[in-house]
Amino acid sequence: MRDNRLYTEQPLSVGASIELEARPAKHANQVLRLGSGDLLTLFNGDGQDYRAEIETSTRSQVSLRILSVGTPEPAPHLAISLALGVSRGERMDFALQKAVELGVSSIQPLFASRTLVRLSGERLAKRAQHWQGIIIAACEQSGRRRLPSLMPALALLDWLKQEQTGGILLHHEAARPITELPPPAEQLTLLIGPEGGLEPAEREYAQTRGFSPVRLGPRVLRTETAPLAAIAAIQALWGDFRELNQR
Repeated sequence: MRDNRLYTEQPLSVGASIELEARPAKHANQVLRLGSGDLLTLFNGDGQDYRAEIETSTRSQVSLRILSVGTPEPAPHLAISLALGVSRGERMDFALQKAVELGVSSIQPLFASRTLVRLSGERLAKRAQHWQGIIIAACEQSGRRRLPSLMPALALLDWLKQEQTGGILLHHEAARPITELPPPAEQLTLLIGPEGGLEPAEREYAQTRGFSPVRLGPRVLRTETAPLAAIAAIQALWGDFRELNQR
């Protein structure tokens, strides 16, 4: 039987009774069709799952009692930060969703020279809220008990001018494959451009800030495919996809 998991921003503790916020309440009531006496799992990003029982349920209100708390989510073997050029509509949503499922620890949206999406002010704030919803839903589905951090969107050059410690710059024409890189320590930043990739000057500046250009293989990957393939490769080489006895 599928475990129904919902995210709440509220503090959670065993024995407490809470009322869900509008988003999870609507999902529990109208999507999952849960009612009084039904069980579900809550999490609030503190690293633990909480088993809860619905006490009352109406169309606009769901109240629950917290029954038990699970074990903390282990820290990732390698914390992966994804710095990703903003892409259009569903491409960005897909990349964010799957990156969360694959285990990234933080996401940095970037506006580069070839970015086709121009957002600012209220439009950017609404899009960031939408991206946060994508991240929450992906955590609910994949069983993650900690939310990856969504950083405020920045211009690529402004972000690079900050105190960056370097990382991997994905580029299909790079001389070195990702498999030739030495194992990172505990944290790794992965930089990927938008549709059309980064311009040569942007790639050169990224290298001056400590980013090593690498390729994944002989093919050119789309902007929504590249981060997923790269994260999966990183997890297989150095991260959560390795067997525990190989760590």
